[in-house]
Amino acid sequence: MRAVVLGSLAIEVNGVPHSLSAFKPRQALALLLLNANRTVPVSGFVQELWEDNPPSSALTTLQTYILQLRKFLVRTLNISQSTASKHVLQTVPGGYVFRIRPEQLDLAVFKKLAAQGHQSLATGDFAAAAQQLRAALDVWQGQSLVDVPAGPAIEPQVRGLEEARLVVLEQCIDADLRCGRHREVLSELAALSIEYPYNETLQGQFMLSLHYSGRRSDALETYQRIRSTLIEDVGLEPSSWLQQVHHAVLTDADPDALPTVHERRLVGSRC
Repeated sequence: MRAVVLGSLAIEVNGVPHSLSAFKPRQALALLLLNANRTVPVSGFVQELWEDNPPSSALTTLQTYILQLRKFLVRTLNISQSTASKHVLQTVPGGYVFRIRPEQLDLAVFKKLAAQGHQSLATGDFAAAAQQLRAALDVWQGQSLVDVPAGPAIEPQVRGLEEARLVVLEQCIDADLRCGRHREVLSELAALSIEYPYNETLQGQFMLSLHYSGRRSDALETYQRIRSTLIEDVGLEPSSWLQQVHHAVLTDADPDALPTVHERRLVGSRC
């Protein structure tokens, strides 16, 4: 079994995804998996499923959804109802908990690989960091919980996951650049620079990739574009780091003299 939240919500068995069609039970399963091996209180389900307007039958209806989830697990995993209720989707004091081994949940695998990559980046092992962080990104199958409209309990967690993915992406590219793979990441950064026009980290990495691929004029043009965008749309000059990148391109300085993404995040995003 493999549970997927970093993409379309599904339980995979032997590589075959199985999904729930009913809307609210799908929301309930998403909430359980986002909080895997931790108790989700009844109040958390009520908030997610009905926000500020729960019906008088909310508790009974929730119990029905849990029963539907267990039947789904019985069919999908080919287990007994007793196993589903005692060992997978358990009723505990005050709520419910979904039991799953970390290696069976894509989110847990992503977090483990990302943590390894962060550690390698912090210690200067850029080759290992690039490999580990790219492996973490490969776990994602698309936007997290793309087919689950998020309520007030899920939505902040989804935002957090997307931010975590962006951090890993920035650090992965940083590691690639430190390994001299400027040309290899150029096309990826060209697309990302369009997708994230205000992300100074990705824009600066795009500049470095262009410059050290022999396209210095394009790198300088990119700086002028992002500077104009920031001033006109946000009212800010580029961060000191992006200005350092600009200076490095102008002077053909050693790119490894620039602080890493990890180092800059330790002191503030606009440093």
